[in-house]
Amino acid sequence: MYKTFYKLKRNPFEITPDPAFLFPTRRHNEALAALYYGVRRHKGFVVMTGEVGTGKTLLVRCLLQLLNQSDIAYAYVFNGRLSPVEFLQYVAADFGLSSAGKNKGELLLMLSNYVISRHQKKLTTVLVVDEAHHVSTEILEEIRLLTNLETTQQKLLQILLVGQPELDEKLDSSELRQLKQRIALRSQLQPLDAEETRGYILRRLQVAGADMSVPPVFPPETIANVYRHSRGIPRLINTVCENALISAYAKQAPNVTPDIIEEIAADFRLGVVHSAQPAAGRLGEETEARRTAKTLLELHEYLLRMRSSEVEPPRILGPRAIKQ
Repeated sequence: MYKTFYKLKRNPFEITPDPAFLFPTRRHNEALAALYYGVRRHKGFVVMTGEVGTGKTLLVRCLLQLLNQSDIAYAYVFNGRLSPVEFLQYVAADFGLSSAGKNKGELLLMLSNYVISRHQKKLTTVLVVDEAHHVSTEILEEIRLLTNLETTQQKLLQILLVGQPELDEKLDSSELRQLKQRIALRSQLQPLDAEETRGYILRRLQVAGADMSVPPVFPPETIANVYRHSRGIPRLINTVCENALISAYAKQAPNVTPDIIEEIAADFRLGVVHSAQPAAGRLGEETEARRTAKTLLELHEYLLRMRSSEVEPPRILGPRAIKQ
């Protein structure tokens, strides 16, 4: 609804991973290059990790767009919460193979024959596992076994694992040390810095059709506020900017002011950081422990005095009754 008012041809800050809006930072370029090189050079395992909202899925979509050629076939798994058999069935179905009613052995044999057949025709086969931090250790081990399909020079199945930093932790476990040793390329996405955030916002406005020769819809001081509240995370930048445009349009403002960003950040509670409940619990436990220790010390002092002389025994209070 604000597009006509701000002379835009499309919404610039949709959170869907549209390759047209890719803003190529150095890290994003390196990650995309690693993914593409790993597939084209048949390196086998390639891993990309990054925090929530840093643009991993967008890079995967850009890669798949680049790979959308006649010699490339790929299966794209975006839900890792499956059993091993369900996972293999999903992969087979995405490759266009009939997987209904087949057991694990039959699925593995069918996938192996498919990959080998494509290799003999000099065709490339790729398995992309997005949200791979959710994939169980058991499934990751099955994926590793699929890479046993190889020649003396290259892997027949190219596998891309994409996920949050928890994936790195999982791959560091002793159970997956064999898989870790087979990873040929790794990359990691980071949030944008202040200058990259400015370029990111301007790039999206430009792609959306904004006239870059007139005063910007997002002035520099406004972008600085966006960066401060989003911490450079692209998904949060999109959310804040999209809602800011709606709010500015409602006010018929010619541009988005820093105050509007403050309002949006407050509405989305971007500045709210919950204190960890376990820490509060530990604080209570420490207070109770101090009270108990004080009671024991008083009891110890009383026993020492009893050995030297007869004194009236003090009344020992429970932990809850002792005043600090």
